Amino acid sequence: MTLDLPGRFFIARHGETVFNAAGRMQGDAMDTPLTRAGFAQADAMGEGLARFLGDGARPSHLWASPYGRALQTLAVVCEQIGEDWHSARRDQRLSEINVGAWGGRSYAEIIAEQGDIMDRTQSLFSVRPPQGEWYDEIAARLTSWLDEHGREAGDKLIIMHGMSSRVLRGLMTGVDVEPRWSAPIAPSLPQGSMVMIENGVETIVHLGAGHAPA
Repeated sequence: MTLDLPGRFFIARHGETVFNAAGRMQGDAMDTPLTRAGFAQADAMGEGLARFLGDGARPSHLWASPYGRALQTLAVVCEQIGEDWHSARRDQRLSEINVGAWGGRSYAEIIAEQGDIMDRTQSLFSVRPPQGEWYDEIAARLTSWLDEHGREAGDKLIIMHGMSSRVLRGLMTGVDVEPRWSAPIAPSLPQGSMVMIENGVETIVHLGAGHAPA
C-alpha cells in the first residue's frame, strides 16, 4: 500500500566517495569525502533537479542524513537550484545501514574471510552485518521519520544513502515486503540518480551514469 503524503519528495543518494571508489564499507563513518566523480554526480543531479522544477522553483523543505558525504552532495545540489543548504534539517534516521563490525573494511577482505555477503541480483547484503542493522530496522526508523515529517506541506528534497534510500522509496511506493529482507526495498538505481515520488508514484528526475558500492 502506498503512503498518502502531501507534496513531492525528491530523493537522492550522495555522490561517490573515497570509500566507494576504494570498495570499502562506510556505514556510519561520519566523514568520507566525495571524489571528483562524486562532485560531478552531485552537480548533475542539481542540474537535473533545476530543469525538472523549472522557473526558479525550490523545494519547501531540505533534509539530509547528518553524514558529511550527504551534506557535501546537498551543498552542490542546492547551489544549482539557488537554495541555502544551511537551512537543511539533519536527521539520523535518514542515515545509511549500520554495517557494524564491517565498517571501514574492504568488501574483498570480508568476502575472503566469510564468503560472498551480497545478493548480486538485488545489490543487497545477503547476510546481516555483525553488530549491524537489517532492513526491517531501517524501515522502522524511516517510518518514524515519515510519521513525524512526511505530512509537512510542500516539496521536500532529501539527500541520503544507497540502501536506506531504497527502503524509503519502497515504503513510499508500496513495494511488497520481501521475506529475505523483511522490508519493502525499491529497485537499485545507478549512483548519481534522483527520483521524485508523488502520491506513491516514482519518476526519475536524473538517472546517473555511474555506480559504486554503498
